[in-house]
Amino acid sequence: MLTFKSGLFLGGSCVGAIAAVGSVFELASGVPELGSWVTGGILAVSIPLSGFCFYRAVRSAQSPDT
Repeated sequence: MLTFKSGLFLGGSCVGAIAAVGSVFELASGVPELGSWVTGGILAVSIPLSGFCFYRAVRSAQSPDT
């Protein structure tokens, strides 16, 4: 069941996944707007963050008490 908390985590997971995909496309273009280091940093942070948020969303939906 979707709770407010699991919905927030799921939204964070979606934003992180969108940032990761956007970063991959920016890096693949050859000339990222923010530079290679910043775009690579966004990619490096957004992948584990989206995975963590998705995991927490599932755990929160299974057990609304936590």
